Parts: sequence; structure tokens; C-alpha cells
Amino acid sequence: MRSIELDVDTSRTRIVDLTRELERFCADLGDGLVSVFVPHATAGLALMETGSGSEADLLAALDRLLPRDSRYQHAHGSPGHGADHLLPALVSPSTTIPVLGGRIALGTWQSLVLVDLNVDNPRRHVRFSFLPA
Repeated sequence: MRSIELDVDTSRTRIVDLTRELERFCADLGDGLVSVFVPHATAGLALMETGSGSEADLLAALDRLLPRDSRYQHAHGSPGHGADHLLPALVSPSTTIPVLGGRIALGTWQSLVLVDLNVDNPRRHVRFSFLPA
């Protein structure tokens, strides 16, 4: 098994495209599966189209589902931080993607993105682990 951990800064954007980093990691590894995991209680991963306004649409949808106000029992940190802790229940902190001939097998418009609404901690880690077939 081959594995690496990326350090990701989310201070400038709440959605970070990780597709190119994943492609580089999987290049020439052959066939198998790549597991992607975010070891944080307030971040998740999504497979989605990027660059067409979908990122803003996702953030707007999450804001409607998880408003940033004082309704949460988990109340430390910035206002609405309790919503951050509910995000991984909606946007999973892990995903598995097939790799064929060293290339990730995503659909034409799919990209792998890190979703992080937590403004209190902009430093994130993402682990890629390749499992050969």
C-alpha cells in the first residue's frame, strides 16, 4: 500500500479541488483503489463538477441546511460552529475511487473536492492511500 498526507490551506476558499494532486499520486500505480480520507470532525469530501458555479451552489445549499447561528448545542468557537460538526454527516470525510492503469476513473465532469466550512481551523490534512488490485 502506498500512502501520502497532504496539507491543505482552506483560508481562501471553503472548497478546494484536489483532483490534480490525486492524479499525480496515482500516476503509474496500475489498477486498484484509492482511498481518500480527511481526519477532521468538521470537513468532508465530495465528487462534483467544478468551475461552473457548482461550488457556490454547494456552499449556498449547505448554508440553507446548516445555518451559522446559535441554535446548536455544540457552541464553542465562531458563531454557528456547531454546524461545522454536522457537515461530515452530510458530506462524508472519506471516499474510494477506482484507479485503472494509474489513472483515477472519475466521470467526465467529476472532480474530488475538500469541503471545509470551519473558519476556526484553515489547516487541513487529506490522506491518499492506494490499494493495488
